[in-house]
Amino acid sequence: MDETGAKPKRSGTRLCCVCNQRRAALKRPKTLEQICRECFYDVFEDEIHQVIVTNQLFKPGERVALGASGGKDSTVLAYVLSKLNKKHNYGLDLFLLSVDEGITGYRDDSLETVKRNEVQYGLPLKIISYKDLYGWTMDEIVKVIGLKNNCTFCGVFRRQALDRGAALLKVDKLVTGHNADDIAETVLLNILRGDIARLSRCTSITTGEDGPIPRCKPFKYTYEKEIVMYAYFKRLDYFSTECIYSPNAYRGFAREFIKDLERIRPRAILDIIKSGENFRISTTTKMPEQGTCERCGYISSQKWCKACVLLEGLNRGLPKLGIGKGRVSADGSEDRNENDRGKSIASKQCGTLDF
Repeated sequence: MDETGAKPKRSGTRLCCVCNQRRAALKRPKTLEQICRECFYDVFEDEIHQVIVTNQLFKPGERVALGASGGKDSTVLAYVLSKLNKKHNYGLDLFLLSVDEGITGYRDDSLETVKRNEVQYGLPLKIISYKDLYGWTMDEIVKVIGLKNNCTFCGVFRRQALDRGAALLKVDKLVTGHNADDIAETVLLNILRGDIARLSRCTSITTGEDGPIPRCKPFKYTYEKEIVMYAYFKRLDYFSTECIYSPNAYRGFAREFIKDLERIRPRAILDIIKSGENFRISTTTKMPEQGTCERCGYISSQKWCKACVLLEGLNRGLPKLGIGKGRVSADGSEDRNENDRGKSIASKQCGTLDF
């Protein structure tokens, strides 16, 4: 009570735990701290800057392509990296690189967002399409393969398309918007699949260092929810619709599991990433040797890269050639002979640059 005998009024607002001056506007999903918008912007950007500096992701004068889909991750990536490049004088030449998979009602709309981002951020844009590279659009592929394995085609083709687009731009690095949630999901997926080769590199912040164009992930430790909050509060122009062909994707089940863990314990995402970083592959484990595809020259651990195997199946009217564990011989018929070399093209995984 005060000297008049009245009880002091209790304030219903909490102050920001960082500046202790402004009213807290949100609770950080990553740390559960009550924080104001201004401080959230600062800590969000500074954490990404520290990741870039600590891991020495860039060198002054480098040409860097940003994988741009028009979604929240790539839009925030373009905005933040452009801002940090000016603020901290990274000395980078930045470009936007988009892949047009040919998905009517999805990619055509999202590319309009990317084109607006090109103007908003003053970054040159290069668009490369499946139709130009492979002679097929995803709409056409789905018509022949259905909705069960379509993500296999898109994932393989997209990885290679990004590399080919980056080569056309003559860049030194390719940057993607993979966030902490994505990487935690990938660790889990690789464990479930028993994919030792990818498990050993999926948490690396930079991959493909022994290839022509390394890829890096500045958002490795950035939570998806915080990226959404940043985009929302900054009122960034991004496309929010999910791919119309992805509802049944295998990754979606891992994503739901990760979200359930996050609700129970927000730190779980970073813990899974840390576990992936600490995995050690036995020295007796035989790893695939990296080479190049005899057909297109792309990086591969097999005679033909996965993209060429899938494309061969499509062009020959055998769309399931190279999918799953089924052994398929060179003429497209099922082959049960374990020692037949022809089947390896269809059955073994390509050693791509990405996870």
